[in-house]
Amino acid sequence: MKKFAIEIKWGIIISVAQLLWMLLEKQLGYHDEKIKWHMLFSLLFIFPLFLIYYFALYNKKKAYYNNEMTWMQGVTTSIGIAVVVALLSPFSQFISYEIVSPSYFENMVNYMVSTNKFTMETAQNNFNLSSAIWQNISSGLSSGLVVGALIAYFLRTKKTDINQTNTNN
Repeated sequence: MKKFAIEIKWGIIISVAQLLWMLLEKQLGYHDEKIKWHMLFSLLFIFPLFLIYYFALYNKKKAYYNNEMTWMQGVTTSIGIAVVVALLSPFSQFISYEIVSPSYFENMVNYMVSTNKFTMETAQNNFNLSSAIWQNISSGLSSGLVVGALIAYFLRTKKTDINQTNTNN
């Protein structure tokens, strides 16, 4: 368990950041009067996500890998973080949609139907807690892997740096 302590810590941090982002969306009106812009505004979470993954992988590189981390070690760390986020997803989605914004699904269904983008049945099938949980698990795993792989590339220790360190010792 200690081996994955950093991944667990940062997975929890990302889950809390998601909840805070949801609260921000709600407070700014993206769950009711500005609901048509909700999806676009939600995409902006990618910027804090990059930042959090950067700090997470930097933390793992310094604290666990003694400042020498390969790209694959960074990707593996990212996968671990993404799995933690996915495991916490049902709880964070429940809090988001049942406590923070209990009228979100009703508002989104009404918007989709009123703009003729979905039928009532299709909208209700797409915008509910179960669907949100599965979408969040899927997007959390995929975005965690992609963002993590990119950050790992930039934080990896270059082979020349590793070789110089080894020859100087």
